[in-house]
Amino acid sequence: MNLKDKISNAERILKMYWSRLEKLGIYTFEDFLFHIPFRYEDYSLISKISRVQPGETVTIQGEVLEIKTQYTKRGKRIQRAKIQDDTAVLDVIWFNQPYLTRTIPQNSNISLSGKAELNGQKIIMQSPEYEILTPNNAEQNAEQRGKTIHTGRLVPIYPETHGISSKWLRRQVHRILTEHKNKLDEYLPYSIIEKNNFLEFKEAIEQIHFPKSIEYALKARQRLSFDELFLLHLASLSRKNQWKQSFPGFAFSVYEDKAKDFVNKFPFTLTISQKRATEEILNDLASDKPMNRLLEGDVGSGKTVVSAIAMYVAFLNGFQSTLMAPTEILANQHYNTISNLLAPFGVKVGLKTGSSKYRVSSIKKKKAKNILNTKYIIHNTDLDILIGTHAILSEKVKFDKLGLVIIDEQQRFGVEQRSIIRQKGKNPHLLTMTATPIPRTVALTIYGDLDLSYLDEMPIGRKKIKTWLVPTEKRGAAYKWIETQIKQTDSQAFIICPFIEESESMNTVKAAKKEYERLKKEVFPHLRLGMLHGKMKAKEKEEMLTTFRDKKMDILVATPVVEVGIDIPNSTIIIIEASERFGLAQLHQLRGRVGRGDKQSYCLLFTQSESELAKKRLKSMETVHNGAALAELDLQLRGAGDVYGTLQHGKKQLKIASFSDFNLLEKVKKEAKNIFPELEKHPLLLEKLQSVSIKQVSPD
Repeated sequence: MNLKDKISNAERILKMYWSRLEKLGIYTFEDFLFHIPFRYEDYSLISKISRVQPGETVTIQGEVLEIKTQYTKRGKRIQRAKIQDDTAVLDVIWFNQPYLTRTIPQNSNISLSGKAELNGQKIIMQSPEYEILTPNNAEQNAEQRGKTIHTGRLVPIYPETHGISSKWLRRQVHRILTEHKNKLDEYLPYSIIEKNNFLEFKEAIEQIHFPKSIEYALKARQRLSFDELFLLHLASLSRKNQWKQSFPGFAFSVYEDKAKDFVNKFPFTLTISQKRATEEILNDLASDKPMNRLLEGDVGSGKTVVSAIAMYVAFLNGFQSTLMAPTEILANQHYNTISNLLAPFGVKVGLKTGSSKYRVSSIKKKKAKNILNTKYIIHNTDLDILIGTHAILSEKVKFDKLGLVIIDEQQRFGVEQRSIIRQKGKNPHLLTMTATPIPRTVALTIYGDLDLSYLDEMPIGRKKIKTWLVPTEKRGAAYKWIETQIKQTDSQAFIICPFIEESESMNTVKAAKKEYERLKKEVFPHLRLGMLHGKMKAKEKEEMLTTFRDKKMDILVATPVVEVGIDIPNSTIIIIEASERFGLAQLHQLRGRVGRGDKQSYCLLFTQSESELAKKRLKSMETVHNGAALAELDLQLRGAGDVYGTLQHGKKQLKIASFSDFNLLEKVKKEAKNIFPELEKHPLLLEKLQSVSIKQVSPD
């Protein structure tokens, strides 16, 4: 199947649509075929005009007796047509579409689908879908219905964007299928197809777009959903196998006594899950097979502390470590935490970010800048640990003895970026971390190549954050309570808005800039307010956070840019506006911005949604305080596409399948496990798998 070729220059008609298609994730012919309908209009009832009843959704076919544009008294344009079959004449109306008088020729045969309505004593159609019938499809019967694509059948409705309609997409998909259908090679072994009663691949693609019936559409979706999860799981098994066969790494000595002495110096006690994760990581480090482990834990569960123990062991073995974070805010946070923990033990920790800040613990600024900017190789005599953002990926940054790579919020980095940072050493150990709660079913499918460690406890003594879904009528009282809390307890608050600025299409959703002005003038005129959002420069963000951290500000109005990497122990209240727009996992991460100190903390969820499902989801936040449990719940309630937050915060992981289809996941894992040892015997499947393996599916 060679459908991955870029759309050729000969396809000039598509050039003007390229930028629009990119918004839908369509770059190749194959992308068109995997742009799957999300529903179907049922226009399969084809009726004679004389039998049409008011209220019916129906398709009629006949000759265009006339079509013309008329003007109303107010000057609006209406297109009127008369359609005749061998039983009667039907009046059809469109509004303000003058091009139809040129598009629909008089005396042509036409197919119209829509809802029949009563206008006085006459039955009419308003704004129906239309399709000019050629001699080949003018006389339809049950066997011939597949020849129309916009009428007279189950009609696919696709995700759209400005300038790209379902009708236009339908035409492109139909043309591609007509011209390239024979290139759709079957790559699944027939034993799997027969055992599971699947449609063959070619038929599944046809039926997902232009189904004979809803039953065929469902069968096509089942086959393509299986394929998507099956290839993902095979790719995961393949990566794990490649890792096992990779060159040997460095087996570290654990130095148990020194490691215990290091941990005993902490001003806190490790939780049971931190001890368990530490033991799993140290066992990996003691092996000459490079570690490949994912450490998952809620915000504030102590992942950085566990990673610091691993970095200390690397230091004891004479190796360097590097930790890469997705934002400067988070990189600075890690630098401060790890420097405080490790600098007293003689470990030199450096920081490198895109804003050209160079910091090395215990080293003067001038020398630090020299180490991190002018040298091409960072010697372990200069630096033991380098923490930073994407800036670490620079060609200038090289290590002479890199033994441990740690990537935080790893789903925010691509496969290529993770590969680049590992190549800065000779097969170093790899520890990836995430605070994004990932349901176990999802983790086993996407991250099956990784060993998993979970931090499922919060630090000892940490109080649960009291969470309330606040009714609209109690918003005013909530504001007064917040002001009282801030003044009486000398604490601070976050107010989170989903967007930076207002959107015309969502003008009821509060935006940070406008809400900041309203709150400052009308609600909290006696408090000090600041604002933080993603379009601010790194320096501006850091200055705003420093001001907030230094208690020179009472309330920080922000977008979800504060979701990770901000630790303000004095903040005890967080309000989340339009909370129904976020997944439960993301709400839980935002909630983790407070409750970092010893004071009781609170999370207030505001929503204007009247949806019972939305309210049920949000009420669960009041009683469930475990991120993984919330992610599983959201998976069941909303499906995998929305688990990790609103669409603005990332693309959906899957185009067709759902991680909430547990029966299908079990079937996928079983079939993948059976066939993986004999994968070489199936060249077409192997070829398909290789194309999937270069992509990275991410829960962000």
